[in-house]
Amino acid sequence: MSGRIIQYREALREAIFEEMKKDANIFLMGEEVAEYNGAYKVSQGLLDEFGPERVIDTPISELGFAGVGVGAAMNGLRPIIEFMTWNFALLAVDQIVNSAAKMLEMSSGQFNCPIVFRGPSGSAGQLGAQHSQMFENWYANVPGLKVISPSNPYDAKGLLKSAIIDDDPVIFMESELMYGDKGEVPEETYYIPIGKADVKKQGKDVTLVSFNKTMKVALAAADELEKEGISAEVIDLRTIRPLDFPAIVESVKKTNRLVIIEESWPFGSISSEITYQVQKHAFDYLDAPIKRVTGKDVNMGYSLPLVEAFLPSVKDTIEAVKSTMYIKN
Repeated sequence: MSGRIIQYREALREAIFEEMKKDANIFLMGEEVAEYNGAYKVSQGLLDEFGPERVIDTPISELGFAGVGVGAAMNGLRPIIEFMTWNFALLAVDQIVNSAAKMLEMSSGQFNCPIVFRGPSGSAGQLGAQHSQMFENWYANVPGLKVISPSNPYDAKGLLKSAIIDDDPVIFMESELMYGDKGEVPEETYYIPIGKADVKKQGKDVTLVSFNKTMKVALAAADELEKEGISAEVIDLRTIRPLDFPAIVESVKKTNRLVIIEESWPFGSISSEITYQVQKHAFDYLDAPIKRVTGKDVNMGYSLPLVEAFLPSVKDTIEAVKSTMYIKN
């Protein structure tokens, strides 16, 4: 497979374009996706290609257009619903959680809901407490939803294509800070299976687990640790639900140590669930307590020092790793 270097937003656009070309039942709907070419230019050119019946601008009414999408999915279409940010999607939680996630079960299998809800999640600079929240763990708590949170253009395209053709509702979490990131993406068609983590770096001394843009923290920490003779294996979850626990357990059995890095708040976090599962399935392999590096247990402030203090850092990750090896800085 030959690769090109393209942006994260371009990878997402290609995924949507390719699947819409193949299936006339797929349409894109959301705020500014059509005439403005998307708030983050993910949908640039799609209106010209597919027309206003398949690329649809909406009012600022997340609950309303999420509900339209759910109804369309129940009637045989495959909507892609774009939220300008998952912070705004809080208004649509009723349709996502009480309708999309439950429809197949509550209808005794008569209606499935093949719909993708997508947009940026997490902090994106100085945007204040109401626009800087990670919601992967919220939606992963709901049976019936699949949750995807890719960290790079290659994974973003392959996973979005898989999400669009999936018969279940999928929550697709991106990052406003990653849309300009560049990476190698093949020209050939490919799909990445939902529910499979990826080992981004092999190692033998400690396992680092992360996803979305905090993968940059994990990989940077691994590079710094390598300089000190500590070999870190880095796992990108990619999918939050279903979560690839076997991949994590297999790595921990090799490295005997685990540090989990995520941006969201610590209470009820994804790292909490991973910790439980690893202790259940690999307790005898652990040589040290599991450590996690998360966002602080407060609402994010607006000022830059407060933003930096809130977010997981390379320094915090290195300290966590060394504490599992009983090395004092």
